[in-house]
Amino acid sequence: MGHYGHVAPVRSSVDGSGPARRAGRAVGRALHLPITGTARGIRRATHAHGAGESGLGRLIELHAINGAGDVMITVALASTVFFSVPTDEARGRVALYLAITMAPFTLLAPVIGPLLDRLPHGRRAAMACAMLARALLAVMMSGAVATGGLELYPAALGVLVASKAYGVVRSAVVPRLLPPTFSLVKANSRVTLAGLLATGAAAPVAAGLHAIGPPWPLYGACAIFVWGTFAAFQLPHKVDEAKGERRARLSTHEAHSKRPGLRTVSRPVLCGLLANAAMRALSGFLIFFLAFLLREHPLAGQSAAVSLGIVGVSAGVGNAAGTAVGAWLRARAPEAIIAAVLSVTLTVAVLAAVLFSGLLMAVLAGTAGFCQALAKLSLDAMIQRDVPEEVRTSAFARSETALQVAWVLGGGIGIVLPLNGVLGMAVAATMVAAGTVMALRGLLATPRPHRPGSARPRVA
Repeated sequence: MGHYGHVAPVRSSVDGSGPARRAGRAVGRALHLPITGTARGIRRATHAHGAGESGLGRLIELHAINGAGDVMITVALASTVFFSVPTDEARGRVALYLAITMAPFTLLAPVIGPLLDRLPHGRRAAMACAMLARALLAVMMSGAVATGGLELYPAALGVLVASKAYGVVRSAVVPRLLPPTFSLVKANSRVTLAGLLATGAAAPVAAGLHAIGPPWPLYGACAIFVWGTFAAFQLPHKVDEAKGERRARLSTHEAHSKRPGLRTVSRPVLCGLLANAAMRALSGFLIFFLAFLLREHPLAGQSAAVSLGIVGVSAGVGNAAGTAVGAWLRARAPEAIIAAVLSVTLTVAVLAAVLFSGLLMAVLAGTAGFCQALAKLSLDAMIQRDVPEEVRTSAFARSETALQVAWVLGGGIGIVLPLNGVLGMAVAATMVAAGTVMALRGLLATPRPHRPGSARPRVA
């Protein structure tokens, strides 16, 4: 052995401590950091201010998944039904789409809320089923999306029904996941904003997948909804608890029944719901009417695709801004907010009809998105304030169903109306005028406190 016993052992990169291994780990961390860092950042944002402890953070993430999956299917269907054929044929295809999907949905939608209302102990399962159903239907549509065959439409109807069923259940779930420091309007603002951001992020991904082939956005939707199926069961168990809950009737008079009833909805809430229905009908109308109008008569100096993009981005930015402002306002005087935003929308719609131009159409789309978000958040605050807790989740389910039906009816008007811009804006103004009347009636019917700081009486 001799002096060799004093020689230090040579370090080898094979044992994990050499320069090559350290460099490899550094590269791995650098490549991994954007993904893990982004995931941690999203988790911190969704779970902030007690949302993680209450379970609201997981619902926010689930709604983001839902928005990403829905936009994947929307891109696939729009490319097949609308963009791939001439305008006249596209109009016929969309009319057929409405006839086969929207008309049955108009009949089914009023049943969705009451049906889900009878299954309060299975809300997580209902949301998971809505996700899984859309995953399977996306795979079914992938074979027909390239040809636009009739088999595409029943599957699209199933997707629509599953999507709205998810929306109804989500509205009923939010009140059960409120952190102690959250108002309902703030919680809904976070959930809605997460869905909008996910939609905006997934839309270019869907377009890229469509460039590979028409079925690929549907494959992406399938993967996203499978993820959502598992995410739905990650919600807290209290989502399925229904202790003390009762079913709400959306009327000021209780039907004669042997069952004990509650006057659960006040006149201001009903007027607010009808005003929101007008805004939701306007949204459906503008989506379909402007899609065809701008394809036939694009904005000055722009192509049809760019014109649609400008109006779509305007509406999306308006919706996101309205959601953010709604959280900031904390839903003070919600009746006044609803009356104000409908009055603003009516003013812009009248200007668009009288001084018709492409710019005013884009302004109307942005205004409608902004005001619809504020009006919906204010309606949520009114339901939270006026409807007793034991029937509040039911009231949310029923009101969401009514708003979905209004969107369908507005979309139907948009597809059958002649492509005349002035006429279309006049019809839009008429819709908003009806909603404005109801909003003002709700504002006038709101009880005034006798002194500052006095509590507003709840509906008993």
